[in-house]
Amino acid sequence: MRTILLLTVSNTFMTFAWYGHLKHQDVALWKVILISWGIAFFEYCFMVPANRYGAQEGFSGFQLKTIQEVITLTVFSIFAVTFLKEPLRWNYLVSFFFLVGAVYFMFKK
Repeated sequence: MRTILLLTVSNTFMTFAWYGHLKHQDVALWKVILISWGIAFFEYCFMVPANRYGAQEGFSGFQLKTIQEVITLTVFSIFAVTFLKEPLRWNYLVSFFFLVGAVYFMFKK
């Protein structure tokens, strides 16, 4: 659970670092890059321990990456709908469903 929580916090920071500027396109690109790097620092402060703890808890690198991708899409979906005010379309939900299927097969022995 600790790994999932850290990955969620990490992905929240990274989503804002990578996509938060889309709402502020009047800001100079060089400023956005510096601000994004500053936010991304905190992403790494959570991502690295999440992966270290996850490996210590028995997750493989492949499993950690798959978990991270599902969390990323979940966090980004919430961000896109609430912060960017973009619609959540049916085909996005279908693709997420298939990604959850990938997680099932990733953890199947």
